[in-house]
Amino acid sequence: MSLPAAFVSVILIWSTTPLAIKWSALGIGPSFAVLSRMVVGVLLCAVLLALWRVRFPQHRRAWLAYAVSGLSMFGAMALSYWAAQFVSSGMISVLFGLSPLITSLGAAIWLKEEALTRSKLAGMLLGLLGLMLVFRGGLDLGAGAGLGIAALLLAVAVQSLGLVWLKRIADDSPPLATTLGSLLVGLPCFGLNWWLADGQFPAELPDRAVAATLYLGVPGSVLGFALYYYLIKHMEAGRIALITLITPVLALLLGHGLNDEAVLPQVWLGTASILLGLCLHRWGEYWLSYWPTRK
Repeated sequence: MSLPAAFVSVILIWSTTPLAIKWSALGIGPSFAVLSRMVVGVLLCAVLLALWRVRFPQHRRAWLAYAVSGLSMFGAMALSYWAAQFVSSGMISVLFGLSPLITSLGAAIWLKEEALTRSKLAGMLLGLLGLMLVFRGGLDLGAGAGLGIAALLLAVAVQSLGLVWLKRIADDSPPLATTLGSLLVGLPCFGLNWWLADGQFPAELPDRAVAATLYLGVPGSVLGFALYYYLIKHMEAGRIALITLITPVLALLLGHGLNDEAVLPQVWLGTASILLGLCLHRWGEYWLSYWPTRK
């Protein structure tokens, strides 16, 4: 696949994932929906690994990476699916747009790999301001929205810090093998979560929920991760960062247009503040280098 096609595909997949999460849980419950998604992902990954003859490392570092990735995936996914009952799909995408800021903060503290410059700190403060505006707008959307936003923030933190931990482990396993190992670690956790939360198979499976689950299991999980790793290997980091700037806006528009989700002015303002914060965080030093200096 060409780089532009892969880039656009990742944007479309990430923009539509929050809405698919909401639709997949309708009529079958969030715990069963996310468990079904993981089962589909495991089966597809295993088939692709066998067809493409990709090695599946089983040394200690690889299993440590699988464990960290699988547990962080479980925490982030379980919380996101639960929160989707109370907040809009667009808000899910907006809050996950904070991931680069939290990941960068964790990397600076834990890995000591980058300094917290003025532009990065300014970007984080703008992101925090945007978060406050989104939270304020979310409280006006109905009962449980505050808890849903809190759960999403915890999900973002779990996912972001899990990525930092993975970078610290520095495992060199093939991305598809890491995806399968992560799913194998997470699958029992999702099964236990479903058993404790409900433990009942749905009496009927709505067509929309089935279609959304298959979409999340195939393009939303396996294809999305594969294309993202492909972009990381062949594209500049600055261009890849544009993905997190585009997807929240598209997700808000899709949720509003396809699912009649209300988007209050505070949410739009918060989204704009978060996106500006991401821009400052990612390109602030570059912009300052071109700022005319006083003599």
